[in-house]
Amino acid sequence: MVENKRVICILPAYNAAKTLERTLSDVPKGIVDLFIVTDDCSKDDTFEVATKLSERFPIKVLRHEKNRGYGGNQKTCYSTALQEGADIVVMLHPDYQYEPKLLGCMVNMIASGVFDVALGSRILGKGALTGGMPVYKYFANRFLTAFENIMLGLKLSEYHTGYRAYSREVLARIPFELNSDDFVFDNEFLVQCRLGDFRIGEISIPTKYFEEASSISFRRSCIYGMGVLRCSIEGFLARMGLVSQRRYLLQSAQGTQKCED
Repeated sequence: MVENKRVICILPAYNAAKTLERTLSDVPKGIVDLFIVTDDCSKDDTFEVATKLSERFPIKVLRHEKNRGYGGNQKTCYSTALQEGADIVVMLHPDYQYEPKLLGCMVNMIASGVFDVALGSRILGKGALTGGMPVYKYFANRFLTAFENIMLGLKLSEYHTGYRAYSREVLARIPFELNSDDFVFDNEFLVQCRLGDFRIGEISIPTKYFEEASSISFRRSCIYGMGVLRCSIEGFLARMGLVSQRRYLLQSAQGTQKCED
């Protein structure tokens, strides 16, 4: 366990019955105080597998009766993590695509006080293509990331990773419930982090693409890409003070205030 910090790992799960145990088993022992697995109305026995694994791991298992989508699943996970007293929250996909053994590195980036947000980048190093990322997804990732960096004034290697860690303050201040229930949730969240001037760090994370690893179709990828362009432009306009949307307002002790540079 991290001294004086309650670390919670969330696993937004959908059809992860075959990979959940392997993912949990590779998380280094002594780091995570609680795992939260939210089954988003899977078509397989993810919920039953997670419930069984709670005999071996400190797991809180939740289930959506209707599919809420990737973003909707995260909303449940983050709200529950805050209720459970998390100081640091790490999102790890339960499909074993991201390297669980590096979870401690993600946690320490936040626990050190140096960063508020930690991203596990598939692009740093040579992990993406060698790990099996489809070529079209790789180049789409590079294009979208370049566009987002220009719009948001950042120099991140990618915005599309599913391996992330946040401090409690980030989750408490950002109105993530107003974000999309779909895959673009992650990008909207990073736009909010940028507007809130939170400190964002990255580390290189090897990834693995295989049959059981989750992936979205080409059509959904196109919809996602359009959503990324949309929220990046919204972020730029918010930075310039040209728009004011509820999604881009931070919570504060004094009430609600606009997120500005």
